[in-house]
This record gives sequence, structure tokens and C-alpha cells, in this order.
Amino acid sequence: MLDPNFRRTVLFISAHDPDGAIGVIINRPLDKSVADLVTETPPKNLADVPVFFGGPIGNNQLMLAAFEWHKDEGLKLNQHSIDADKSFFNASADALPIFAFLGYAGWSAGQLEAEMKQKAWIVQKPSRAALKSDRLSRLWFDIMNRLGPWYRMLAAAPDDPSLN
Repeated sequence: MLDPNFRRTVLFISAHDPDGAIGVIINRPLDKSVADLVTETPPKNLADVPVFFGGPIGNNQLMLAAFEWHKDEGLKLNQHSIDADKSFFNASADALPIFAFLGYAGWSAGQLEAEMKQKAWIVQKPSRAALKSDRLSRLWFDIMNRLGPWYRMLAAAPDDPSLN
């Protein structure tokens, strides 16, 4: 994907229906925490939650999310605004890894399907292991390396091949 918003990104699509799709970029940490970006004292256990660039839409909004594994459905993303019911965060902060995202990615009806037909995206099933916060910034490279030699070469290529 040549669009700089999505170049070398890993997106988690959290909702998809005939009207469109929505998701967040999960491998672009901003080296900031929730406490760095809010004016009020954040709810208990949220001050140190890492913040990621979630996408180019609504990037002035901070969204908190907890990834949950459902046996039959796979990985789900529970999204909440910072002003949401604080009981969710107090209960989840100890049990689930919570992430914060500035912005999100969105597609209109048929847009994501058209991009997938053009092979603009590589689709992978999510795994629990992929969500280790200390590895998220390298997740795209890790995925590409596991896909084989051609993808490994693409991952190693510089952003501007003319500089090679």
C-alpha cells in the first residue's frame, strides 16, 4: 500500500458489513500514554496505557480498546471513548490488555472489497500472540518474514528503492 497512512501497517478490522468497514492500525505506537493526551486525570489503571496511531479518520479522538478472545468467533475489539462507563476500564485493566488509539481507519460500502480484489491488502487471521504490546511496532515485519522469501525481501526493501 503506497498511501503513507497505511504503508507497512497492520490493521485490525473490528466491524465489516455491507455499509462499510472500520478498524484500527495496531503497529504504530506514538511513544505516548493516555496521561500525556488527556486534560483530566484518567480512570484508574489507564494513565500508562500506550497510545497508537489508529488511522487517519477522527485522529483528534482518543479511543480505548480491549482485545478479547472468543472461542468461536476469534479476536474481538471492545471500543470505548475515554468518557465511557469507567467500570469497564476498572474491570478490564487487570484482565485484558488495553490499548488507546488516536483515530481509526474506515471504508465506505464496497471500498475495502475493491482494495482486496486489487490485492492491496494481505489478509491474515488474528492471533492472541500478535497482541503482545512490546512486539506491536515490529508486527508488520514479523508477519512479512513468516510469509516466505518474497515477502521477506519486500519487508527488507527501503521505502524509496532509488536510495538503494
